[in-house]
Amino acid sequence: MREAVDDFADHLARVRNRSAHTVRAYVTDLVSLLDHAVRMGCAELSELDLTVLRSWLAKQRTMGAARTSLARRAAAARTFSAWAHRAGLLAADVAAPLASPKAHRELPTVLRADQAAALMAAPDRTARNGRDTQRPDDDATQRPGDDATRRPGDHAGPTDGRTGDTAGRGDAPAAAGDDEPEAVMLRDRLLLELLYATGVRISEACGLDVGDVDQARRVVRVLGKGGRERAVPYGVPAQRALDAWLANGRPALASSRSGGALLLGARGGRLNPTTARRIVAGYAEAAGLPRVTPHGLRHSAATHLLEGGADLRAVQELLGHSSLASTQIYTHVSVERLRAAYRQAHPRA
Repeated sequence: MREAVDDFADHLARVRNRSAHTVRAYVTDLVSLLDHAVRMGCAELSELDLTVLRSWLAKQRTMGAARTSLARRAAAARTFSAWAHRAGLLAADVAAPLASPKAHRELPTVLRADQAAALMAAPDRTARNGRDTQRPDDDATQRPGDDATRRPGDHAGPTDGRTGDTAGRGDAPAAAGDDEPEAVMLRDRLLLELLYATGVRISEACGLDVGDVDQARRVVRVLGKGGRERAVPYGVPAQRALDAWLANGRPALASSRSGGALLLGARGGRLNPTTARRIVAGYAEAAGLPRVTPHGLRHSAATHLLEGGADLRAVQELLGHSSLASTQIYTHVSVERLRAAYRQAHPRA
């Protein structure tokens, strides 16, 4: 069974072009399934059947797994079963009839336009208030080429699911020259502007290289899920932040570790997504806003586009959604905001 797990992981990564995070999640689910199958008396992979699959999901439910987790695990089981059948490891696609629990989908929390504007201005306000920029001590668990910085008030985050890097153990005052605090502020401003202007995922933003930016057309080339590439436009404020970063920020932080990375950490490596999440949360707190994540900025960008009259298909393309159903949730967000405004303002609401 161990060989089947390894072959399935290789299939996901090389043939299906799934991200390392997806491969890791599916393999974890598969190991759990096969362990359950062995406990039920399955000595060989060929003995796996629908009864075992349903028993496994039922056990996960009794252990308190959320509906979203159960849906993902059912999808992992179906994907594995179809692959194993094609590979001749199973006589039939035993998981094909396996139903997924319908996940309860909550509407995402989005910022108002004025709140988004306050967040974009937070780095400049922070610099004017004279807060010191700090960075963590060197961490042996970090992968070379990735970097992390911590700002005052940030808290240590979990290991990043995409890169496996651990960021930010212990603060130490910035040891570089006088240009570093200014450079970090310029980097932070560009990070916020890019996330809100383009709606890209945090992993996509941190994965950008300088060569991915077409400044003449104000477009970034983004490599999204499944290796799908898309071009996303950005506006004048993001261009100004980019110009300032490339002229005065990136050169101050760049090192032999930087390569072509657009966004850099304080030690010159590519900015780590875990650190980027803390940066966003820290500036939101400084601006007196509700808790904000990079994905919350993505939600906000999509909602504001639709409220401004953008076509749903265009927003789908910008966000890199493979299905229009993923984008349609933002229409519900807009309707709910309209209802809230109506209830607040209309005398007969």
